[in-house]
Amino acid sequence: MPRQKPEAPVVLWKGSEKMRWNKWLRLWGVVATSCVVAAGSAMFAAAQSNGKQQDKSKESTTLRPAAARDQRRVVALAEEVRHQLVTLPYYSVFDWLEANVTSNGEVTLTGDVVKPTTKSDAEARLKDLESVSRVTNNIEVLPLSPSDDQLRIALYRAIFKFDSPLFRYGTAAVPSIHIIVANGHVRLKGVVASAEDGQLANLAANGVSGVFEVKNELQVEKTASNR
Repeated sequence: MPRQKPEAPVVLWKGSEKMRWNKWLRLWGVVATSCVVAAGSAMFAAAQSNGKQQDKSKESTTLRPAAARDQRRVVALAEEVRHQLVTLPYYSVFDWLEANVTSNGEVTLTGDVVKPTTKSDAEARLKDLESVSRVTNNIEVLPLSPSDDQLRIALYRAIFKFDSPLFRYGTAAVPSIHIIVANGHVRLKGVVASAEDGQLANLAANGVSGVFEVKNELQVEKTASNR
């Protein structure tokens, strides 16, 4: 019988170069392994990057809303405190009250009042508010003085007289211009619509007999035109 020729190895074409089957398999295995490793590294790097971005987004979404909530809480509490103070039964044009409100509900009261009951009533009202955690009362009670009482009436008439541009301020239940008198010394507190109105009030107060000095602490109301 004629001898059979051994089978020729299978060859593959790679460009113009022949490659045996077993060598091609080994090469393919190396290439495939490299691709898997590279893909795995890329996926790991992408996961790390996404994780960092998610951490940053979590920080921004957790911190900012908390600060915004604190700010809204302070604004709401300050408005409620203001309402309680201006509706006190004996709070008048001759008194002046201020309140400093914090995010944890602490309120500090300052100012000057004619009657001691106004000081105690202000503190009692604020302590009844659910959002208030503590009240510090630094309100000063003005000294009793018949001459100061006379000055208060004279100053009121001079500033809010009917033929003055300031007359409209005096028609409110509690005018926005407050007259604080202590031993002949006068301070004008509050808010006016324009700087001219503040100057008119200062001139009127300085023209009252018996006044030692006038401190004009009036502030001009903020409007869209002067912001």
